[in-house]
Formats: sequence, C-alpha cells, structure tokens
Amino acid sequence: MTHPLVNVAKELSRGFEKRASKWDATRAYCWQNVGELADAGIMGMSIPKTYGGLGADYLDVAMVVEEIARSCTLTARIVVEANMGGISAVMGYGTDEQRAFCAPHVLAGDKPAICITEPDAGSAATEMRTTARKRGGKYVLNGTKHWITGGGVSKLHLVFARILDETGREQGIGGFILFADPAKGKSPAGFSVTARENTMGLCGMPEAELQFDNVEIDEKWLLAPPSGLKHSFADLMNAYNSQRVGAAAVALGVASGALEHAKKHLLERQQFGRPLAEFQGLQWMLADMDTQVHAARLLVHEAARSRGPGGSLYPDMTMAARAKLFTSEMAIKVVNDALQMFGARGYSDKEPLERMYRDVRMFTIGGGTTQILRTQIAGNILGIKTPQTRDGYSRISDAVRLAAE
Repeated sequence: MTHPLVNVAKELSRGFEKRASKWDATRAYCWQNVGELADAGIMGMSIPKTYGGLGADYLDVAMVVEEIARSCTLTARIVVEANMGGISAVMGYGTDEQRAFCAPHVLAGDKPAICITEPDAGSAATEMRTTARKRGGKYVLNGTKHWITGGGVSKLHLVFARILDETGREQGIGGFILFADPAKGKSPAGFSVTARENTMGLCGMPEAELQFDNVEIDEKWLLAPPSGLKHSFADLMNAYNSQRVGAAAVALGVASGALEHAKKHLLERQQFGRPLAEFQGLQWMLADMDTQVHAARLLVHEAARSRGPGGSLYPDMTMAARAKLFTSEMAIKVVNDALQMFGARGYSDKEPLERMYRDVRMFTIGGGTTQILRTQIAGNILGIKTPQTRDGYSRISDAVRLAAE
C-alpha cells in the first residue's frame, strides 16, 4: 500500500519544479522547499513516532524521494539525509537523550551532515586522521573533513574520528553528534567551515571543508553501537546502507523525470512533417530507457525492503550496493539519451535536462563510487574480504591461489 506522503510529495513537486532552476543558478540552499517538506511531515518521516516522526519505513521514503527527484534533485537529496544515513544511525544506536535531542531538529527542517571523508581519506575511509582524544568526561576533536554535504547549513553533524584513550591508545573509529549553527554564530569553539566547493551539479547543496581544532564534545554525545568501539565503524557504516538506497532513489527519480520529458517531447515535436514519436530509432531509445528505469526501480525497492544479517535495522549491504551501482549508471545514460532527443534545446537551460544531467553525474561518485561498490559486490559473491591495500590484496590472492591448488 502506497504511503499517503507519496501523493503529498507529488503535489509539492509541482512547486519544486518551478523553483529548481533558481537554486541551481544562484547556488542557494532551498530553504523554501525545506519549509514545505517539514510542514508536510516529510522531513524525518522515518523517525519513530515516540520521537515525533511517522515511523515510515525505507521503502516509503524511497518512493517519496523518487517523486521529488523527478522535479528537483537538490530537494530529493535533502529528504534522503533527513530520513536515512546519519539520522537513522542515531535512531538505531543512539541513547534516549541523543534521539530526543536530534529528532526535533530534523523534524523542523535540519539535514544532518555525515562527516566521514577527509582530504586524504575518500574511498579509503578507514585512513581518516581526525582524532577524538578522551580527556576526563569529554573528547577533544582535531582534524579536517572535506566534501561534507550540507556543511555550513546543517546543524547536526555525525563526525567520524579515531578514538584515543587518555594515554593516546587507539580504541577504534566512532561517531560523535556535534551541534553547530554557523549561520547564527552558534558553534563550538574550534569548529569552522573553511571552504566550499563549486560543484558541477547539485549547485544549491554546499559541499564544504570543516575544521576541528581542539573541539570539546561531552562523552554523552559519542554514538556507540552495542558491539563496542572495536566494531563501531562497521556498525555505523551499516546505517550508511540506508543512505545508499536513498541515493539510488534520487538517481531513479531523475531518470524517471527525464523519461517523462522525453516522452512528452516525442509526442509534441514534429520534424519532416510528422511527430518524432513516429521515428523507430527514437522509439527504440525510449523503450530501452523505460526498461532500464523499471529495472532500477525493482532493485531500489528490493534493497529498501531488505535487512542485513543478524537482525540488522538497516538494508542489506550488497542489495544496497547493487541498487546504487545500477541506478546511478543507468540514470546518467537515460538522462543523456533524453537530452539527445531534444537536440540543441536540450543542451541549453531552456529545458531542465542539462541541469538534470549535471546533477545526476554525482551519484556514481558520492556515497561510494561505482568501482568501490563493484568491489563490495564481488567480495560478497566470492565470499572473501577485498581490501584494496597492496599487502592485503596480496594475502587474499595467495589464500585463493593455495585453496585452488
């Protein structure tokens, strides 16, 4: 049964579509859209009812995201991060105090920022250098985060760092809930937004560099899964599987929107005295686009319904990886083919396709590159770990070779 908010999202998207080019041209965050999302209950719709949300499941969220992404990629991405990823980690692993603190901010319109990536630690996330050293009842954060989505507009931050005890001994990688509101001058001492990247697409979403210089965080804001600090990073990354499903849903929505634009154009545009829809070459392109969109939707919905092993609260890692891998690459092709059908007009800002093309290009990169996702999927198929360090790969290769001999 379709969640009622899917139809609400469809209605709201009419306004989002009219404003999408404005956010793109001005590189402004879409606060007006966020206000409408919050009023409708879409921001934080996955938060349990106990904390003021609707308790919607990931499939409900994915369907809402697809509807919105047909019209505005930026707004759809905000919906993902207000329901999946960081906030889902807090709701799954957080204390009652952490959940009660974070939920109202998201429900009111905040998009939590997941702070993992660093200048020298992208796909190799475990090579992060940011540290959190225990000092009495506090932790002291030092380091730099880069490509932080929402940096400068987000208030809630889930900051990943290497946790050190008071002697400097490493305990594992954990996440810390940090509240900062730079726009209102309400940030912890030592926290700063030091740069913003000018991106090819999703221009209204800041991608920022954050600096932590002896930032003190009370120990109560350490997000600690039940498995303990040694396995904390792996558990927190399980929550990230929900964000990958959300990213796939955005790419799916953009492709679905491009397909609709192409269909309408083929029926209305005439050349050589007849509608473009009568040309078999274009018919076959449209048929391929439609088939790819439907295949992607099945993968996204399968991943959204799934749960990982051991009673996980989050989507299965391999299903999430498959969905994001296939959908992100499919969306680039579908949007590209739709643009081709419009000819020169599609290449201009007279149509939304050039913006959609720039927006959708990000989804094969952010949240796990398609190459990393292929490595994860292959590891699952083969039943082996697939570390990408040279020594790690050599050890695994030797083990596989010896097993085969």
